This record gives sequence, C-alpha cells and structure tokens, in this order.
Amino acid sequence: MSWSLVTDPLIAPIWLTALGVLALAAILGAAWLRAPGTIYRTAAFAVLLALLANPTLREEDREPIDDVAVVLIDNSASMKLGERSETRDTAVSRLKSQLDLIADLDVRIVESDKAAKDGGTALFGALDSAIADVPRERLAGVLVVSDGQVHDTPTSLAALGIDAPLHGILVGDPNAADRKLIVEEATRFGIVGEPITIRFRVDEEGSDQAHPVSVDIRLNGERVNQLSVKPGEETTTALALPHGGENVVEITAATLPNELTAQNNKATLVLTGIRDRLRVLLVSGEPHAGERTWRNLLKADPSVDLVHFTILRPPEKQDGTPITELSLIAFPTRELFSAKLDEFDLIIFDRYRRRGVLPIVYLGNVARYVENGGAVLAAAGPAFASPFSIYRTPLAGILPAQPTGQIVEEGFRATLTEEGSRHPVTAALPGSETSPPSWGRWFRLIEAAQTSGRAVMEGPEGRPLMVLDTVGEGRVAQLLSDHAWLWARGFEGGGPQAEMLRRLAHWLMKEPDLEEERLLATGNDGSLTIERRTMASEADQVTVTLPSGTTETLTLSETAPGRFTGSIATEEIGLHQVADSTLQAVAAVGAANPREFKDVRSTQEPLRPLITESGGGTFWVDKLGEAPTLRSVRPGRDAAGDAWAGLRRNGGYVLKAVTQVPLLSPLIALPLMIGFLLLGWRRESK
Repeated sequence: MSWSLVTDPLIAPIWLTALGVLALAAILGAAWLRAPGTIYRTAAFAVLLALLANPTLREEDREPIDDVAVVLIDNSASMKLGERSETRDTAVSRLKSQLDLIADLDVRIVESDKAAKDGGTALFGALDSAIADVPRERLAGVLVVSDGQVHDTPTSLAALGIDAPLHGILVGDPNAADRKLIVEEATRFGIVGEPITIRFRVDEEGSDQAHPVSVDIRLNGERVNQLSVKPGEETTTALALPHGGENVVEITAATLPNELTAQNNKATLVLTGIRDRLRVLLVSGEPHAGERTWRNLLKADPSVDLVHFTILRPPEKQDGTPITELSLIAFPTRELFSAKLDEFDLIIFDRYRRRGVLPIVYLGNVARYVENGGAVLAAAGPAFASPFSIYRTPLAGILPAQPTGQIVEEGFRATLTEEGSRHPVTAALPGSETSPPSWGRWFRLIEAAQTSGRAVMEGPEGRPLMVLDTVGEGRVAQLLSDHAWLWARGFEGGGPQAEMLRRLAHWLMKEPDLEEERLLATGNDGSLTIERRTMASEADQVTVTLPSGTTETLTLSETAPGRFTGSIATEEIGLHQVADSTLQAVAAVGAANPREFKDVRSTQEPLRPLITESGGGTFWVDKLGEAPTLRSVRPGRDAAGDAWAGLRRNGGYVLKAVTQVPLLSPLIALPLMIGFLLLGWRRESK
C-alpha cells in the first residue's frame, strides 16, 4: 500500500488560482487598513479555498515489477581466438551466479550470431531485438561480455532509447601481436589474359619486428608469385586471369611467432574474368540452307566477332572475266591462314570441300594451330565422303572420325550416347529427357569411323553424329551432318540447335563451365556446396580444408548423369579448399574478407563512448574469468567502481487499485466558513 495527499479541484484550476489571488489581495488590503476581524475573514477565505481545492487522501495498491538486466554475449568468430571463449564462458557463469542473488531482477541472456556477416560483430542489433518488449524505464543495466571488437555500435545509447548503465567486461590480451594484410585497391573484373593490378599492404601491431615479410599470391589455388614486402608500405603486383567467370585470388603473408590468428594474414579476391570479343572464322564451302543457321547463331552472340566467307567462285570456274570487273571479294587466304591465324579463337569449316582455294600448306597451319591451343569445328556435308574431303589434307591428323565414303540419307532422330548424357555439351539438352528425344528428324548423315575422341551424339544404328576430341593443347569437334538447320526451321518441332551449337562453340573455346572434368565449390552463409563433373561413373571422395587448417572428408552423391554433389555445414569464415585425387577448387564462405578479422586484438575503444555516456565501467577479465562484483544502485548514484558494476534499481510497479478519501466535506467546511465570517462581523461591530 502507498498513501499520498492529492488535490482534485471542484472548479477549473485557473479559476481557483484567480479566486486565491483576489482573496489574498482583499486580505492584504484589510491588513493595510488595520481593519478589525481580518484574521477571521482570512480563515474564512482559507476554508473556502480548501473546500474548492478538494484535498484527497489517495491510497494505491501497487505490485512491484522486476527490473531487467541484460547480459550481452559476444559469440563472433574472433572470440574463438586463444582462450577468449573459455574466459568468456567462465565470466558469464560468475555473472549469472551474482545476478541470481539480486532480488526483483529479470535477467536476459542475449547472444550474438556466431557467423560474422559483412558487418562483422553485431551486438547491439541483437540487444535491440531482445529488449524490444521491455519499457526502457525498467532497464537496470547491460553487461557486455566481448573482446571489444564490435562493429554495430550506435552513435549513442539514446539512439536505442537506453538510459541505463552499460558495462564492458572484456576478454583477451590487448597487447597481443598481430599481423594483417590489407588490400588497398583491386578491380572486380578483368580481361582474360590481360594483366590486372592489385595494391596491398602488410601491417604489424604489437610487434617490434620490422623485417621483410614473405607474401604468397595464389590464383585459383596455384601459386603465381612470391614477394618480399616491408611492413607498412604499399606493394603492387600484377597477374592475368586465365579464364572467364570467377577467379579466386588469395594473397597470404607469413605469420608472426605467437600470433593471435593467421586468418587476417590473407585476403581473398573473387575476380570475374571477361573474355574480350571472341574472334570466329566461319568458312562455308558453298551456299546452302545451313550456313544461315551458323551465321545467325554466331551473330546473335554479342561477345563474338564473326568473320564469314562463303566460297562462291572456285578456281575451276574461271571464265576469263577480269578481276576488276568482279563484284566478289577475293578470299584472303594468306592473311587469314598465315598472317592472322592465331588471332582467331575458333575456326569453323562448314561443308568445306578441297577445291584448290586453300593450299595444303595453309591447312597444315590450321592443324598446328589446333595443337598449339586453337579450336576447329568441322560441319560435314556430302563432300566429306568424296575425294574432295578435307580428311584428305593435313587436317586428317586432328579429326577424330574418318569418312567411310558412305552417306546415309534417311530420316532419323539424333540421340545422345552414354557419354553424351554426361558430357556438358549435350547433357540435359531440352527434349533429351525422352527416348528417343523429342526432336525433329534429320535426313543426312556422313558415315565415319571414330578413331579418337568421344561420340556424344549418334544417328541410325549407332553411327557417330557428333565427335569431340582434344588434340595437343587445342580442341576439335566434328558434326557429321549438315541438317542442323532443320531444327532452326522448326521442322517436326525442331530441336535445341541454338543451345547445342552455343555449348559446342564455348566448349571448343575452353569455357570453364563446359569442362568435362571439373570440381566446383560454392560458399554460402554457413555451408559449402561441392559439385564434381566427370565422365566417369563414380566420383572420388573430396577433402575439404577449412580456413583453420582442419580437414573434412565428404562423399559425393550422383544427382544427374556425370554430376555428383555434396555439402557440409561450416561456421568458419574465409577461404575453403576442396580437392580430390586429380582436381582442386577454392571457395569463400561468408564475406571473402570478413570485417570480423580486419582487427582481432582485444580493445575497449568501440565501446568506450557508450560506457562513458551511460556512467558504466570497463573491466578486463583475466584468464581465470574473474568478473566484477555486481551491486544495486539508486538512480543518480555512481554506477561503477574499481572492481564493481552497478545495476540501477528503478522501483517500477503496476498499479492494481486506487482509493480516494476527501479530507474536507462541505458539511464541515460551510459551518466553519460561516462561523469565521460571523466572528469577523462581531469583531467589527464592537
């Protein structure tokens, strides 16, 4: 119960005030004139004003409510360094023991996320969420158990609506040595094969060493450079991206003796390689319905720079017309197949026949071009089975299928071979999910005996239709039909000619996404997904090396022909290495260079302004996990001392019932007022 004296005026307070002022003026005037009976009139006025003010004795039935104390625990990745987590847990345990002894206190334990995001350690976001249902006047205090590396500190506690002591209970050694690598400048994109520049710096803190530091630079898991750099000075290095798509660059500095962690000694960059315009040379041996299909396909790709020649007037058609009077462009054989041959990424022979247009020596150049890393696609027409076949040239050494001289001219549906169902060029082509595939028919196939490579598509009676092969450093593909254009025209529903020919062209140009043997790792928040693409029926186990150096073995399961996948959960942030018996891959989980590890030393600086604002204290916890003594303090008193932290006692309550008793009844006030007036009149009448 709580008693209090309150007023509940019978008239508006402004009128009560005005009446009091008039009464005071009258009394002062009477006193100035020394009028008899002034004291009795004053008493009458006092009774009148008291009656109008209506004094009331108020009784409140109050139910006390608990204050709220928050223990904010840092669970970020940096707390795993050294003995921080053990020290933190011991300190939290001792804080809980003390808090349990304080009466009328609601204790809330709030933990931050274990995985650091791009924003690093987010403690105050977790705090704001945890006390969203708590009236701020109930907050007794906040105990922050952390290494001090907090990255979401507000500008002030008032911004969070907090008016309570905040204490920092810090773990770790603030004087520990640490070396870190900082990337100053790096592009996100680069032209394949062109050098790109990366600027970085190695900093040392808490160490007197000024010796040069060894720095390794790895590209897609392979070392490409090793430097010796001076701490504190910027260093520039250049490298070229080997392929399009994602390329992972890892820059690693040697570790210090007894260093806190090597996690921030490295920086990971995910750079996207962009191919410059791909130069494709398309040579059509004669005009035919299919050449437009090739031309439209290649012209539709904005990344392709197409050079197309169609041989219209072979040497045997010489009729004596002067060259100056011809509207045809002479075929620049020497320029294309000698001087500038290496400038092309892909050469396509479309129904080409040996007619003396290209000298044998130039076709020999093409064969060497492939062995040195070039790409050739031979789309065969009827001439491939004739004495004019390009197989009767130096190209025979690189072509994987030898013509038999027979031409099959009957309707058939192209189908995928067993290898074709696994090969990235033909696997899962639209329409291939049925048997036979739901594609329109072709009506011509040049019979050939496969001598090397892989047949990924076949025609009637298992005859090879598309054969792929690797020759030296280059690649070769043979399409043993010239009827792909029927799909483009939509004959009998058509087929995936655009997708098939696109994949084929990009496989020939060694795009990583179309490699037969590939190990791919993809990092997400809290997990790592691994995909193994192979032409084999089984995939080897993979070994995953975590940023901490620990390893895990994972068995992949087949999800599609030639595709094996698996995933692991990981709380570690940074570069994960994946390897099997032949291939390796790298992937960054979480932020490539998490803010969490940019500075790993224990510090009070991020929390200092908030602690000062709230009147709290900073307490360094030793390895034993000693926590400060907790006290309850009244509002306005000091909230921290040398070895103690205060929690404000707010005295909050819930009002359950109210009883009011008037102290001056009109039945009493009126007789008193009349009595005093009569006494005053009597005094004046004497």
